[in-house]
Amino acid sequence: MGAVESVDVVRAAAAARAGLVHVIEASGAFAHDPAWREAFAEVPRHLFVPYYFVGTEDGYERLWGEDPGPRRRARWLRGAYADEPLATRVRDGELISSSSQPSLMAQMLAELDVRDGDAVLEIGAGTGYNAALLAHRLGDELVTTVDLDPEITESARRHLAAAGRRPTVVTGDGARGCPERAPYDRIIATCTLETVPPEWLGQCRPGARILAPMATGLILLDVQDRERAEGRFLHTPAYFVPLRGGGRSGERGGERWQPGGGPFTGGLPRRALHSELFRFLLELTRDVLDPHEALALWQREGRPARERFGVTVSGSDVWAWLDDPTGPYAWPLP
Repeated sequence: MGAVESVDVVRAAAAARAGLVHVIEASGAFAHDPAWREAFAEVPRHLFVPYYFVGTEDGYERLWGEDPGPRRRARWLRGAYADEPLATRVRDGELISSSSQPSLMAQMLAELDVRDGDAVLEIGAGTGYNAALLAHRLGDELVTTVDLDPEITESARRHLAAAGRRPTVVTGDGARGCPERAPYDRIIATCTLETVPPEWLGQCRPGARILAPMATGLILLDVQDRERAEGRFLHTPAYFVPLRGGGRSGERGGERWQPGGGPFTGGLPRRALHSELFRFLLELTRDVLDPHEALALWQREGRPARERFGVTVSGSDVWAWLDDPTGPYAWPLP
């Protein structure tokens, strides 16, 4: 881009960013900690998504800030500041990395309840945008982000440097945390967990919080000590790419409960299959409950909302539960 175009992009990005902040503010995500409003207002998302992919009938189309023609560049910039998730890395037709929906990111950051001086570990570097928001709020030296894929961490470093931020970016297995930078006051994951890695608790200070996607929801755990943590799901639905590493295949997707399909959901009523809350229960219990057993439980308990479910970590044991961690409805997690 030429100098004039660059100035135009900066101005257009500032206007688009202000619009995004207004949308997030209307969701109420800034009410608890107004410092997040400043972070979203100051951190330029477009620097973290120099290109991204949009779905087409034939697969994906790439939009790029260096595309020829002002219309395509304007479309790229509008998308960069839309309150939508963006596919940022596709390999062999499979999505492996994305930039999350900004309003969901804001809500997750608010629920993390950081305080000045907190050290934060992010699992899943992605584009680096979330790490930049954390670094703006807490300072570069208190933020660590880790990802298994060296291509992802390298691009995250470039994006962060372009935005003037330099938190610690580590290439490694997020399932094992990042012990060399521990202890942490907060851990936030931007990838879906099958279970809670025990290594994370050992890297937390007592009283730390862990926030992570699990089973199409968000689990918020309070860490008591190196052996125990417990918490409930938030009401918010959340869909993220799976955590890779730690011996996990990264292929545990949601296909088994998609409406219409297959032996896993065969014979279940359409109304249940189209219920987002029932699909959450199916995901949470898929390794231990037959889907028809899950349906019976869901109906018997009055179609329970996410907030009635929780997770407990005690030593090497991790289990999910409904209403009471010691009650009759509890399921071991992998």
